[in-house]
Amino acid sequence: MTTPESPPIHPTQPPVRAPLAVLPPPLRGVTAFVLLLVNTLWWCSLLFVLALLRLLLPLPAVRRRLDPLLNAVATSWIAGNSGWMRLTQPTVWDVAGHTELPYRGWYLVTCNHQSWTDIFVLQHVFNRRIPLLKFFLKQQLIYVPVMGLAWWALDFPFMRRHSEEALRRHPEKRQQDLDATRRACAKFSLVPTSVMNFVEGTRFTPAKHAAQGGRWQHLLPPKAGGLAMALAVLGERFESLVDVTIVYPDGAPRFWDFLCGRVPRVVVRVQRRDIPVECRRSDGSVDAPFRKRVHHWLLGLWNEKDAQIDALRRG
Repeated sequence: MTTPESPPIHPTQPPVRAPLAVLPPPLRGVTAFVLLLVNTLWWCSLLFVLALLRLLLPLPAVRRRLDPLLNAVATSWIAGNSGWMRLTQPTVWDVAGHTELPYRGWYLVTCNHQSWTDIFVLQHVFNRRIPLLKFFLKQQLIYVPVMGLAWWALDFPFMRRHSEEALRRHPEKRQQDLDATRRACAKFSLVPTSVMNFVEGTRFTPAKHAAQGGRWQHLLPPKAGGLAMALAVLGERFESLVDVTIVYPDGAPRFWDFLCGRVPRVVVRVQRRDIPVECRRSDGSVDAPFRKRVHHWLLGLWNEKDAQIDALRRG
């Protein structure tokens, strides 16, 4: 594989004149949090009504009609978040490659992972450009107040993320995650969806990087399990892979820093890639050879992504 050329870091939008950026950062953070909370409670109330109706009428025909409405509610929630971000965040956005994606069909999306802020960045960049992003989430996140139930209503897959040691002791646990992913992806097949997976499985930190002894400077080793399951169920439907790279030139922010407007710049590079034929299936089976092929493909992508991040950081 060849390393994709990365445009140098330069703002694609002029510095944002956020009306509330004049507030002191702590007050700006509180204001952003309140706006996020109000926006979330408003749209989730409607989301839960539709989800309850779908639960009471578990018919494929009902799901086909209600799922687009549920996705539309989620899209409106994301638009609301973009609204308070524009009010409070004087962030310069440098984004390239996202305007070339047609809004149709199914996409597989992957990205490096550094912060909770990544999710808001991805949603802000892709909202109404590609079908709604559905994330692979850790099982513990289902207990997050309000949002855990919202993610469940939107059919986000919840993964237990067992360690390799635990899987060796209890191989049946791998099947539990595969079954959960298979059920979610089967639902995704009814309505165009962008299936998002942070294949590193956790956020990058220097400590995690040192502990895992990765071969990459800016990334943790990718895990193929969730991606392989999505490709095994929806492989023939996916238009392509949307490969996203996020760089925070001033350092990966904590979520509170993001709310306070302490993220001067965000760099996002988007590349649409073909999915290899040998990594596509539609029968839902994930055997060791198939997982190995997907993992080998990911390793090549990660080599390119690490070089791309290095080039972007150097400017």
